[in-house]
Amino acid sequence: MWYSFRNGGTLTSALLVEVSLHRRCYTLLTTSTRLPDVEAVNVETSVLVVGASGLVGTAVVREYLTTGAAVTAVSRRPPGVPLQDRLRHLPLDLLDATATADALRATGPFDAVVYAAAFEKPGLVPGWSDPDQMQTNLDMLRNTLEGLVDRPPRHITTMQGTKAYGVHLHRIPLPARERAPRDPHPNFYWLQEDLLREYCARHGSEWTIFRPVQVVGPAFGVAYCTPPVIGAFAALARESGEDFSFPGGRFAPVHTVDVGLVARAVVWARAEQRAFGEHFNLTNGEVFSWPEIWPSFAEVFGITAAEPKRQRLTDFFARHADTWDRVVHRHGLRPLPLDAVLGTSHQYADYTFGADLVGHADPALVSTVKVKQAGFTEVRDTEAVFREALTGLMELRVLPH
Repeated sequence: MWYSFRNGGTLTSALLVEVSLHRRCYTLLTTSTRLPDVEAVNVETSVLVVGASGLVGTAVVREYLTTGAAVTAVSRRPPGVPLQDRLRHLPLDLLDATATADALRATGPFDAVVYAAAFEKPGLVPGWSDPDQMQTNLDMLRNTLEGLVDRPPRHITTMQGTKAYGVHLHRIPLPARERAPRDPHPNFYWLQEDLLREYCARHGSEWTIFRPVQVVGPAFGVAYCTPPVIGAFAALARESGEDFSFPGGRFAPVHTVDVGLVARAVVWARAEQRAFGEHFNLTNGEVFSWPEIWPSFAEVFGITAAEPKRQRLTDFFARHADTWDRVVHRHGLRPLPLDAVLGTSHQYADYTFGADLVGHADPALVSTVKVKQAGFTEVRDTEAVFREALTGLMELRVLPH
């Protein structure tokens, strides 16, 4: 039976929450190329989203609901979307194999499955090469698929990223393309992909794997989202009188991708035969540099960006927990401690900004020709995407105006 969920009348800090019922969390570029229509999904379509309270998972839940699908959201915390009858929440621990398989057997069948869950160890970056973390992520997917054996879905989507090209270990080809041979390094991506291929071959399901680059959205309390980090840094710099400077050493061009674009690509892939059995990089369709975009972040907070000055934001935030409490009180924000706003995204920011970078940073750029040739041609204005994310967090009273 379909039902709506409640969570004690509040939304959990680790959620990507609804900014407005009618507001899109991205801005489309005006272009002469016609953008693809995401297929309308009738109400009989049933979709399972695993990792539904995360940055990507919540956006996928929201996007599928707009198509008319019935969505089952699996996560320990409910996804932050408006309550509605076509949404069912299963608060599962994916490492509990029996409970996960039993719940999914009792809930299905599903036409499509989107797997966006990930386990990260404290400290974030060291865990990327940790065999235990890799095994944990493999077990989570295996337990999910075990619950889908009796009634397999038509299509399964999972997520990878540029670590598939070894970006965290060495220079990658410029640009990195999906057709390149598998990079020879240990990675839970490969463990999960091999399991997924085996499952789909045995049960007749189709699969698509996306590789989004630095996903951006109005999320907080998560692992891989820079807007709450940038916003908290700006608010604390303004409160303390310190400089709001780009804090890293990465000046080379980079990519990012709007979480709304990722969600629409996921829905598109479900019904697009050209997406079956394929990997796709996803970006906004343009490059930018952190120092050059930094002044636009300052404008959102009514301050001036200072010249770049390298520092580790992990250290900066550790010094300013009490300052954050003053910011919360002064601006009437939600009473969230600083670590509930940041999650572990400040550790990710130190990595992606290049706070500890030694020497020259090679550009790490990917090609998105393949996904466009397959029919998904949406693009975003990166500056507008960041502004939407930051102002969205302001509307949620997570960041001050």
